[in-house]
Amino acid sequence: MQPFHLAIRVTDIKKTKDFYVNTLGCTIGREAKKWVDFNMMGHQVSCHLFEELATNIDDCKNPVDGKKVPVPHFGVILTWEQWHDLAERIKDKVDFIIEPYTRFRGQAGEQGTMFFADPSGNVLEFKCFKDMNLIFEA
Repeated sequence: MQPFHLAIRVTDIKKTKDFYVNTLGCTIGREAKKWVDFNMMGHQVSCHLFEELATNIDDCKNPVDGKKVPVPHFGVILTWEQWHDLAERIKDKVDFIIEPYTRFRGQAGEQGTMFFADPSGNVLEFKCFKDMNLIFEA
């Protein structure tokens, strides 16, 4: 699988670095005064400084499995064990938008999912699948 690259806006570089490094366990790649690259589990996330963000996440939600899912969002698909480990590790460090739970229970594509925001309001979703072969199954 090829790593993804995602560039997002942030409002505070110092808080962003603290969150991605100390909460999520990312490492820092290249950086400058107004941007920083993180290695997020082999994927590149570039955070660019903007002092004001125009999008209110409360106005950008779509219904999925009875939950209001914020859009845009991004994240990584983990193994079942990695997902549970991450959920346990961050439970007292983040305010969940959608608490960790199992979506589509008993169906093709059964998955664990959780949503939370970084300090600048960028929404992350981390998920896992009971059967990784069913990632794209409807």
